[in-house]
Amino acid sequence: MLAGLDDEQRAAVTAPAGPVCILAGAGTGKTRAITHRIAYRALTGEIAARHVLAVTFTARAAAEMRARLVTLGVDGVQARTFHAAALRQVRYFAPRLLSGKSMPELVESKARLVTLAAARSGLRADRTVARDLSSEIEWAKSSLVEPGEYEVAAAKGAREVPFDAARIGQVYAAYEEIKRANGVIDFEDLLRAAVWAVEDHPDVAEQVHAQYRHFVVDEYQDVNPLQQRLLDAWLGGRGDLTVVGDASQTIYSFTGASSTHLIDFPRRHPGATVVRLVRDYRSTPQVVGLANAIIRQARGAEARLRLELVGQRPSGPEPDVNALPDEPAEATAVARRCAELIGAGIPAREIAVLFRTNAQSEVYEGALAEAGVPYVVQGAERFFERAEVRQAMVALRGAVRSTPPETTLPDAVTMALEAVGWRPNEPPPGGAARERWEALAALAGLADEIGGTLEEFCAELTRRAAVQHAPTVEGVTLASLHSAKGLEWDAVFLVGLAEGTLPTTYAKTPEALEEERRLLYVGITRARQWLWLSYASARSPGGRQRRPSRFLPAGQRSEPVGRRIGSAGQPVRRRVVNVSCRVCGAALLSGPDRKLGRCATCPSDIDEELLERLQEWRARVAAAQKVPAYVVFTDATLTALAERRPDRTEELISIAGIGPRKVGLYGDAVLALVNGVAVDDLVASEPLEKNPTTGP
Repeated sequence: MLAGLDDEQRAAVTAPAGPVCILAGAGTGKTRAITHRIAYRALTGEIAARHVLAVTFTARAAAEMRARLVTLGVDGVQARTFHAAALRQVRYFAPRLLSGKSMPELVESKARLVTLAAARSGLRADRTVARDLSSEIEWAKSSLVEPGEYEVAAAKGAREVPFDAARIGQVYAAYEEIKRANGVIDFEDLLRAAVWAVEDHPDVAEQVHAQYRHFVVDEYQDVNPLQQRLLDAWLGGRGDLTVVGDASQTIYSFTGASSTHLIDFPRRHPGATVVRLVRDYRSTPQVVGLANAIIRQARGAEARLRLELVGQRPSGPEPDVNALPDEPAEATAVARRCAELIGAGIPAREIAVLFRTNAQSEVYEGALAEAGVPYVVQGAERFFERAEVRQAMVALRGAVRSTPPETTLPDAVTMALEAVGWRPNEPPPGGAARERWEALAALAGLADEIGGTLEEFCAELTRRAAVQHAPTVEGVTLASLHSAKGLEWDAVFLVGLAEGTLPTTYAKTPEALEEERRLLYVGITRARQWLWLSYASARSPGGRQRRPSRFLPAGQRSEPVGRRIGSAGQPVRRRVVNVSCRVCGAALLSGPDRKLGRCATCPSDIDEELLERLQEWRARVAAAQKVPAYVVFTDATLTALAERRPDRTEELISIAGIGPRKVGLYGDAVLALVNGVAVDDLVASEPLEKNPTTGP
């Protein structure tokens, strides 16, 4: 049982009975330590497996723990989530506590009841508003805050509330009344009922305490006050408790989770054994070094428990930090690198692109689709499947008929989105409302990237939706940093690392900013081998300039494209690849200029005859494929081809906007045209592909 454990893991496994706190950094084998501790104690006869309750935060983690224990020769341990354990107990004791009645129905979603409660309180709640109100009610109940206490508690907790706090308190009170009238309970009630059963009923407490005598809690930094109250009830003053957690991975405080319980564990349990696991078996020393450099700058209560990890794997590549001119360019670069990794033999399922908000997924969905790289979206809907995006596309199509032709595309798109309630530069409070706003803002941002008329814009959105909806069995994972917690991949891309995105503009307090830092730390520690960090100097081509994230190590925040960070967190130079004008040498930021490879004001050396042949060829391809001509190549791309006249695939793919997918579809034809082949001869020798967006 002790073979193969390092010294710190062995200390955790063999620690004496009583309160034990295992501070376990990312990748240090915490699940191995706690399952071996349970098995060691059971197989040595110190405890009986049936008297152990191991609590986790996900059903997946609980199932993994049970499987590992069985492999270690220990069966009968109850490994469950807090809610699953509470549900089992409440169902069992309900007839006794409710005079023979069964447990009330458990509602899976608060939305319907919250909508009714809002209406009773004078608020009109659509689905987005109902989600935000539900989140506030869940936070309050998890924090042991009653309806009459909500206003004060929200102010004390610096909650960014979607409505006046007093009004939310009224909705909360009405929700509780409607719930009782309907004879149903929610998930927080379930935990409260389990607490009530043990605290107020001695016979129930006696039976629970006899059944469960030894407790293990995973991810202890994520426990909220209600869950801690239930844990205290289960313990009943006894001290055989093992907790494991990492204060540097505290990223769910907005839900009521608090690392205070982990931080204060030695104070609450005098004489507790504290073990630190710092040997990282997941990531290369280079990734571990960057993670240490990021978290070393942390401040606040959680920083007191930060761990300096020590990488145990063989040396690997240095993490890349890349600055790109704009978000489309950033996404294209990421997609290109994903394709290279897959081509080198890395399975697509072992690659992840992680971002701060779900609204950022669209540009990466599009870039990966254009590059022919399969992908899956973790923990959220694909961008074009979101209800607000579907509604917006209907509004945009309707606006094609009513928008004056002289209206610029950005203005036309903004007016259409305003018709469905979106207001530029006015992000609303509330998580769900803000997520909806950001999704529509991402849609508006595409107007600057795509260009053309409103009708062409709608056609391009429809095309992108069709491409991005293609089902995949296995692909690159797209996920928010929050949903990536607990997962790991061989290669991780951390994108959008600019001020205003990470940290988000909504992080206004020192505590909120530190949580943003911990989000980046969590993202870095998901990578085993390859790590890419990037930021775009502007959201859209030619847009307002932004600064790189303050969390990047000093020396990286003002550097151009192409710096690397070494394993000690220090920059290491490599060849800089700038996008600059081939005429005057100035940096190119706008999309059209980058495609041309020159400033718009610099003289052109276009081959007019080649441009005519390219246009004729594009028209025939578009007609054969039954798609608009710009879907094959935009006018700007044809102009760039006629000016730059690439004669090799490497030169072709260097033109911004031409990715691996376009090269695969049209590369040979374009190079032939550049080399003087007539369109008629080209079409006669190579039949046109009928549908470039579908197929195996």
